[in-house]
Amino acid sequence: MAIKPAALICALLAMCLPAGLARADNPVIQTRFTADPAPLVHDGVVYLYVGHDEDDAAGFKMLDWRLYSSTDMANWTDRGVVASLKTFPWAVQANDAWAPQVIARDGKFYLYAPISVAGSPKNVIAVAVADNPAGPFKDALGKPLIGPIEGYIDPTVWIDDDGQAYLYWGNPHLWYVKLNKDMVSYSGPIVQVDSKPADYQEGPWFYKRNDHYYMAYASTCCPEGIGYAMSETATGPWVHKGKVMDPNPGATGNHPGIVDYKGKSYVFGFNYELNFAMTPIHHERRSVTMTEFRYNPDGTIPNQPWWDTKGAAQIEPVDPYRRVEAETIAWTSRIKRDRDRPYAWAPGVTTAQDDAKGVYVTRIADRTYIKVAGVDFGKTPAKAFVASVAGGAPGATIELRLDRIDGPVMGVLQVGPVGDAGQWREETVDVTGATGVRDLFMIFRGRGAESLFDVDYWRFEH
Repeated sequence: MAIKPAALICALLAMCLPAGLARADNPVIQTRFTADPAPLVHDGVVYLYVGHDEDDAAGFKMLDWRLYSSTDMANWTDRGVVASLKTFPWAVQANDAWAPQVIARDGKFYLYAPISVAGSPKNVIAVAVADNPAGPFKDALGKPLIGPIEGYIDPTVWIDDDGQAYLYWGNPHLWYVKLNKDMVSYSGPIVQVDSKPADYQEGPWFYKRNDHYYMAYASTCCPEGIGYAMSETATGPWVHKGKVMDPNPGATGNHPGIVDYKGKSYVFGFNYELNFAMTPIHHERRSVTMTEFRYNPDGTIPNQPWWDTKGAAQIEPVDPYRRVEAETIAWTSRIKRDRDRPYAWAPGVTTAQDDAKGVYVTRIADRTYIKVAGVDFGKTPAKAFVASVAGGAPGATIELRLDRIDGPVMGVLQVGPVGDAGQWREETVDVTGATGVRDLFMIFRGRGAESLFDVDYWRFEH
């Protein structure tokens, strides 16, 4: 029996659910290739620090670390670059901005990252510090915290209940050290773990939950799954407990990040879906993914299926009557073979960052779009839509649709042909028909320009 195109679209997008049942899309970031997720829960927000694979990467080509944040686990806001190789001017600048992790202590935020030093093929672990989660992070020492020694990569950090901080790292061995309270120095020896799990490869993720210590990690290459071990103390011995996720031939690598947030538990990793959506050739162009899980009563973690396109359920809806950053996205048509048009080729939106505006949406072309999941318009219909835009090619518009890309049109905002790039202004249009919790699609229309206009933020009005 032939599958109708509409049914295929619904299956691929999981957007034919009843209104209000919003879910995250996997991969959770589509505007860039991202890897090595390091989630941090702080003051009611999930901050997701990631490595960044360059668009033209074949092997590993990584120059900076980026940040995304969410309060609902379905929509993620691009917070931009928070640190880069330039943060550490004494390091190799051409590559090697590998897997980071950030932790908060005493009002400061500490970023640990593995990089390379000039004149040596070996790795070091550097530390940078910031006054807020979004940085900018600044080099804390002017030199490595740990190393250089080959295999000193993938740092993971946790502060125990007694205030003692531990830093683990390593490939293929696992090491740890006790950090001092200043978080930029350590006391005692660097210890190689004798009880390393048999399938440990790299990418450790160390944390404590209830009375259990956990060490999740990328399991033996290749391909890599996610394994984990547990211990009764912060330094082991580590008892292998199995796989959080089995290896999958579609992904040579992996890197876990596990957090609890608003009473739910989440594991992050990555796949290569966006790379393979563009080419059948394997490149190191990865995409961060996420799923919700529940611990077993004894604290063990049940085996999870491989990442699919349906992510975790949305925790709470978006309030559209406050300012919403345009770079808050559940899904966008960034990839060239778009999930809504499986056999069509089209450019997609991305984001830019500057000192004046921070992060905003740019490279908007005809038929590209942004989906915001689970927007709560309330019982009284919205009356107007306002967007902060810059530039505007002739005839450029933002088409507002509900629930799906071909859903009901609630209004069309005329953007062009007024304004110059970099000159921001608010534009307004009357809207109708929006009540309750709905998915919002902002579909961009226009011709004759590589980038039709830029968008900084939006909101609805009663």
